[in-house]
Amino acid sequence: MSEQWDARSGKESFKKLPGCFKVIFFGAVIFFILVVFLNMFFVYVRPYEYGVKEVKLGAHRGIQDKIYTAGYHFVIPGIHIMHRFPRVTQVFDMTNYPSAGSGRHEKAAKIQTSDGFFVDVDVSILFRIVDPVKVIKSIGPGTLYFDNGVIPKAEPSLKATLGELTTEEFYNSPLRVRKVEESKKLLNQELNEKGIIIEHILIRYFVYTPEIQRNIEEKKLKDQLVFTNKSKAKAAEEWAKLQKIIEEGEANVKVKLEEGKAYVMKRRAEKDLYVRTKYANANLLIKLAEAKKTDMINSAYRVRGTEKLVGLRMAEILDGIELIILPSDGKYGFNPLDIDKDLKLFEVRKK
Repeated sequence: MSEQWDARSGKESFKKLPGCFKVIFFGAVIFFILVVFLNMFFVYVRPYEYGVKEVKLGAHRGIQDKIYTAGYHFVIPGIHIMHRFPRVTQVFDMTNYPSAGSGRHEKAAKIQTSDGFFVDVDVSILFRIVDPVKVIKSIGPGTLYFDNGVIPKAEPSLKATLGELTTEEFYNSPLRVRKVEESKKLLNQELNEKGIIIEHILIRYFVYTPEIQRNIEEKKLKDQLVFTNKSKAKAAEEWAKLQKIIEEGEANVKVKLEEGKAYVMKRRAEKDLYVRTKYANANLLIKLAEAKKTDMINSAYRVRGTEKLVGLRMAEILDGIELIILPSDGKYGFNPLDIDKDLKLFEVRKK
């Protein structure tokens, strides 16, 4: 009786509620039903994921070939299963010192070198799933792409290539990188057909046993000492060559300077000789001209009647002389009108 009364009283209380509360109540019920329906019949594939549907019952049982991208996709509970795989790059670390929050990791790869020693190699392998259908069909769902795909193949491929190096060749970075690229090719040959691609293999560091490490360091120090001595000897040899070149250059400079001085002196001597020759020739021409002048004057004086000219010149010379009284007869008498006697007096001879 009490239960019937409670139900009756509850209905009566609900009827007494305002209309807005009734709308809210029915809206919440419908929303709850939709959420339950959505969670039961739709699966959300995130933007960084692939979706692959598996059918459990029906004519098309098994893994479907369609790849589902981001969004809600219809599934029937108990009949359909949506397997999700990451689309972004995955990291697999092989290290003895995993950092906090790092992804999937295993122990460092233990590589035996070609000369029989062991080295622990810290490696990071970066890969992506490019075909989730191949992955689920060849390897399986979930994270089996790690457990049955990348992990079993990683260390053998590294051993196959890095194991060809000697203990010392591990320190040869270009050679080590080439061997890592060969490991990447081997892994891709194994995993590409399963829908996985290896993007990078990164070696962060490698560690030998303490004894081997010490022996290597000692040998490297000895090699460096030998190399240093060779470098010093080579440097001394090159220095001697340089000094020889400098000395030869300085000698050549001195020779060239002396040759230049000799050339300058020679040219100056030639210049002085040229000047003196020209001066001598000029003086000779002047002397010859003066001689020619004298000869021409003498020749002019030897012409008939020139004695009269000389007398006239002498008369011109005597022009303006103050009057003096000279005897006009006798041996030293001077008669300006007697030209012949005057000429004889002044030692003018006929030639």
